[in-house]
Amino acid sequence: MSVSPVKRQKMESALDQLKHHTTVVADTGDFNAIDEYKPLDATTNPSLILAAAQMPAYQKLVDDAVAYGKKLGGSEEEQIKNASDKLFVLFGAEILKRIPGRVSTEVDARLSFDKEGMIQRARRLIDLYKEVGVGKDRILIKLSSTWEGIQAGRVLEAEHGIHCNMTLLFSFAQAVACAEAGVTLISPFVGRILDWYVANGDKKTYEPLEDPGVKSVTKIYNYYKKFGYKTIVMGASFRNTGQIKALTGCDYLTISPKLLAELSKEHVKLTPTLSVKEAQACDLEKMHLDEKAFRWHHNEDQMAVEKLSDGIRRFAADAVKLERMLKERMFSAENGK
Repeated sequence: MSVSPVKRQKMESALDQLKHHTTVVADTGDFNAIDEYKPLDATTNPSLILAAAQMPAYQKLVDDAVAYGKKLGGSEEEQIKNASDKLFVLFGAEILKRIPGRVSTEVDARLSFDKEGMIQRARRLIDLYKEVGVGKDRILIKLSSTWEGIQAGRVLEAEHGIHCNMTLLFSFAQAVACAEAGVTLISPFVGRILDWYVANGDKKTYEPLEDPGVKSVTKIYNYYKKFGYKTIVMGASFRNTGQIKALTGCDYLTISPKLLAELSKEHVKLTPTLSVKEAQACDLEKMHLDEKAFRWHHNEDQMAVEKLSDGIRRFAADAVKLERMLKERMFSAENGK
């Protein structure tokens, strides 16, 4: 049904309507996009920081991170690691000047199976934020939703008061374990789930409400609300605006600048598809997962197993590329290259 020009002028954009029902988060390291769409929160990851760090506008942040790494000294590897952590924090601190809420900063994906390593790196990032005057209440530390990552999240939340965002979440088992660990927020991926089903099945297109990624987040949201978990559900990794609109009412949605732009130009009526009332009436049963049960249930979901390992590899590869870029900045001149 087409909307008349007069009605379109009166009707809010799909993005403005979405903001009435869901907290909109910007999934970017680009400050211009944050200024334009005015989200409450923002999320970053190694891939986004790598892309932003190569833009001319952000070279001062890269230079400052390089200077910090060199100032601390140590081995070449230690200097690069310190510069990398500093770069993530400098981007995060700049983003926080532009938003009222929190920024998500990711722990190195290469630590995804190292519980203690993740705890240590998370605390280091929080210390670096403190050095630039940012308190831990404005930070979400992103951890891979492996068993080890979820347990690291449990410790960071309960013992250190550090808020965690569990990322690379594809299976219902991961969501249940995160809720039981009492983490602040989870980022169940939508688009990457769709990608897997399109690549591995006969069906190549899905209506938004039948989209397997949308259905996964809907089930998780309903489970959390039915059983009173406080953990925030933040749908992530979208491929189109249809997926986003089909999750209207979800606690949070983190959206790329490209899709934010599309939503700001759309003028269709949005109605919430997720609600606490409907969730409480759903027929899901409560589960408890210890490590053995978690590993079994997660392993039963082929898509989740493949996408989790693929996601870790991709984020790790971009972390390596970022370190290579920093290494070139830090040492190529003195090595005469």
